[in-house]
Amino acid sequence: MTSFDTSPQLNVWRALLALAVVFVMLATTGWTALRTHPGTSALQASLSRWEHGHLHGHRLPDPDTAPGRLSRFFASLTAQERAALAARYPLAVGNMNGAPVELRYRANRIAISQARRVERTRMHDPRLSPNGQQDAGRRMNRYEALLAKDRRFLAFDPGGSGRIAEVFGDLDKAERVSVVVPGVDTDLMTFQRTDRSYSAPVGMAAALYRTERTLSPETRTAVIAWADYTAPAGLGIDSATATRAAEGAVRLNGLVRALPGRSPVSLFCHSYGSVVCGLAAHTLPGRVSDIAVAGSPGMRVSNASRLRTSARVWAMRDGRDWIQDVPYLEVGGFGHGADPMSSAFGARVLSAQGADGHSGYFVPGTDSLLNFAEIGVGAYHSVRCAGETEACRTGLSGTTMAGRA
Repeated sequence: MTSFDTSPQLNVWRALLALAVVFVMLATTGWTALRTHPGTSALQASLSRWEHGHLHGHRLPDPDTAPGRLSRFFASLTAQERAALAARYPLAVGNMNGAPVELRYRANRIAISQARRVERTRMHDPRLSPNGQQDAGRRMNRYEALLAKDRRFLAFDPGGSGRIAEVFGDLDKAERVSVVVPGVDTDLMTFQRTDRSYSAPVGMAAALYRTERTLSPETRTAVIAWADYTAPAGLGIDSATATRAAEGAVRLNGLVRALPGRSPVSLFCHSYGSVVCGLAAHTLPGRVSDIAVAGSPGMRVSNASRLRTSARVWAMRDGRDWIQDVPYLEVGGFGHGADPMSSAFGARVLSAQGADGHSGYFVPGTDSLLNFAEIGVGAYHSVRCAGETEACRTGLSGTTMAGRA
């Protein structure tokens, strides 16, 4: 019988070897730099105008103040006054946590229309190279698609690679809210895809919304395709560290705290999006009832209890997902910690049968999408656990956390 050395020294060497793999990955894929927002973006300019603006001789409130105070400010205005502010400061109002949802939709539609006009002009700007003009044309076409009837955007920022969040369903009246948090290579141009549509945030959220409606037609649901953070581009240094995720966690917390009502919120975090959710977990309000991760490289903690959240923590991974070969450790800021699929982590492990790799978790007909939808509508006892075990349903309660602060 062969014996295996499990000494601490050997474990250290294994960790160092795994870390070396990370650096090899970085060396072979390149240290990818993301195109960042310029010094004064259109959003920053709109916020600056708001900060210096007045209404009836009074200064407008700080746009970064608590959502509750901003909500009371907008509630004190007439419909005409709110509309005037959206028209005057569309990017500021459209991205303002605390502004009424319908007003944000209106403001962002105005902002997208303005961005479309800018890109249409740039398409014919002789100062741009042919590639620059083609890029302007692609962005103009994307804005055209965003302006299609009945599309509703809770956030929009055309600066740099862009940020955006789209809502499916009636957010104001929703009894259950789901938020899809995507991973690397997410920006304005990849927010929606024709090819492999369910690998992009719009396709993910639309599929989840349809499945939730099918499972529980009587439940008023809303799903947010949330690409309102600057995600890493490719498998470079940004994706191996938590810098982008830390920025995203702040923005995710801001979104959830500004959502209308008190209905339960479920987060569905894919790939690097699970790093964002892991860092945000301890800051999120109690109405977040569930955090579900798929194809996760780690959540920056050693086990689920260290997330410091009362939300249920779920995990799934398809057997053909390449992410399972990523070293599950964190050393010197590289790597994202323990594997959420491991028994030691303590998440409720779900079936992902049919997902077909890293980008297939939201494909209709898969266990992964069905499990997400059942969590989204609160049908916890119907979820499909991984393998033959029923452990993921142990101790589940049918109650929600909507009433907690």
